[in-house]
Amino acid sequence: MTAHQDDASGVGEERIRKLNASGMPALEKAKDRDRGAGPFKRLVLRGATIIDGTGAPPWSPADIVVEDGRIVAIEKVGLPRKLVADARRPAAGDHEIDCRGKFVTPGFIDCHAHIGVPYHALSGPMAPADYVFKLWLAHGVTTVREMGSFNGLGWTLDQKARSQANEIAAPRILAYSYFPAVNDMLKTIHTPAQGREWLQALKARGADGVKFFGAPPAIMEAALDECRKLGLRSGCHHAQQAVTRMSTMTSARWGLTSQEHYYGLAESLFENRVIQDYTPDYDYGDEYFRFSFAGQTFRQAAQPGSAKWNAVMDEFLELGFTFVPTFSIYDANRDLMRTRRADWHRDYTYASLWNFYQPDGGGHGSYWHRWSTANEVDWKQNYRLWMQFINEFKNRGGRVCTGSDSGFIFQTFGFGYIRELELLQEAGFTPLEVLRAATIQGAELLDIDDEVGSIEVGKAADLLVHDQNPLADFKLLYATGAMRLNQETNTVEWPRALRYTIRNGVVYDVDELLADVREMVAKSRADSPELPAP
Repeated sequence: MTAHQDDASGVGEERIRKLNASGMPALEKAKDRDRGAGPFKRLVLRGATIIDGTGAPPWSPADIVVEDGRIVAIEKVGLPRKLVADARRPAAGDHEIDCRGKFVTPGFIDCHAHIGVPYHALSGPMAPADYVFKLWLAHGVTTVREMGSFNGLGWTLDQKARSQANEIAAPRILAYSYFPAVNDMLKTIHTPAQGREWLQALKARGADGVKFFGAPPAIMEAALDECRKLGLRSGCHHAQQAVTRMSTMTSARWGLTSQEHYYGLAESLFENRVIQDYTPDYDYGDEYFRFSFAGQTFRQAAQPGSAKWNAVMDEFLELGFTFVPTFSIYDANRDLMRTRRADWHRDYTYASLWNFYQPDGGGHGSYWHRWSTANEVDWKQNYRLWMQFINEFKNRGGRVCTGSDSGFIFQTFGFGYIRELELLQEAGFTPLEVLRAATIQGAELLDIDDEVGSIEVGKAADLLVHDQNPLADFKLLYATGAMRLNQETNTVEWPRALRYTIRNGVVYDVDELLADVREMVAKSRADSPELPAP
């Protein structure tokens, strides 16, 4: 039983204090805001090209006026490349940003995020929350759905409150907690009534939602019903240990809000079997077996265009279901070398995080000790079918949201989120559809679309100021920038799009955030020279 599983009663925080005393700490909290200017009484962004997040095409020029952290005016101030006279524009602010030639989008929403990684005794000192938060902000992520709160619900709620008060440099946080009956590991929950009681206590403590992995069907059905009654939204990673008892379709019928990853979706599409074809030596406890076989499920399911495929699609659409595919977290399974040698690991991947990624007999997602060409081919085929389903679901009116699940499998915080944008485009989404998934659709899933997710008067000022149009190339959103050749000087340059992240009216300079992260990473390596380096 882990700390997050007994968290609803407050025992989780006591357990974390004991772990601290025994040398196995929870993540170090962010304590103070050392970056960001504002919030200002009146902030004005001048002459911007707006990409508003709704799917509408860009338009310009506009002045955006923010007062006390909220958008109070969006004024058209001329024609493209021709501004009206200053006297006809909104009055001056106490802080202004010249956005001529720049693009302004809503802040990005990561619908499947973790603040750090679970403690692993062999990985080394854990990266502090400040490292994670600054990487997110530096990649434009202004809202995260913390899917599990494995540092403890109280820990997460503290950081949530401090972020909302602008006391720390961090995104907006929604705190979801693991449902404790996963694989019946928590012995105090054996009945639906006990599950309902646990959820009531969770709601009373201030949680925003619940993450499931599965549970005995009667408990799972009652828990999802109770979530609906309490107003707790829910997401589920349908664990392979539980999926034969309830596929994604089963959970969706019971009221699940969103599916995380894809486990359970392929099983919903099975038509000539109900259980995946495992070999006799399969062992779920061996991470290599777990992830190599997970790459074979869609080939055993109904194929695109079949009657079963269409029936499943139709029912998900009728239920108003949401998919958070997190394509990026399994990207290494398709091409381990490319993901392992990504440009950013050298300067931006914390020492213990890099160590956590390496092959390990027990570390979650560290199953590379015998990853093969055949495994990569399986996953490439799996992605083609998975992406086809998700793209068709979107085309037929279904909601798909961006989530990264970074901190595992060579996906570093922030960078993994931008990779998710690229992979949605690979799946068939147009750039505007990708941006819509990353903004307003995520806000709708989290039931905060009256607050964030689009650039509209009355909403919170969670805005991104880009030097270049992010729709032209999502690679420009990586903190490293993207490799380009300057034709005039014949030299390689690394241009980057994002210049400022504005969160709740506070203006963060991305260069400053990244400098802080590089310093933290360099220190982590100096403090732990025994750990491997990229």
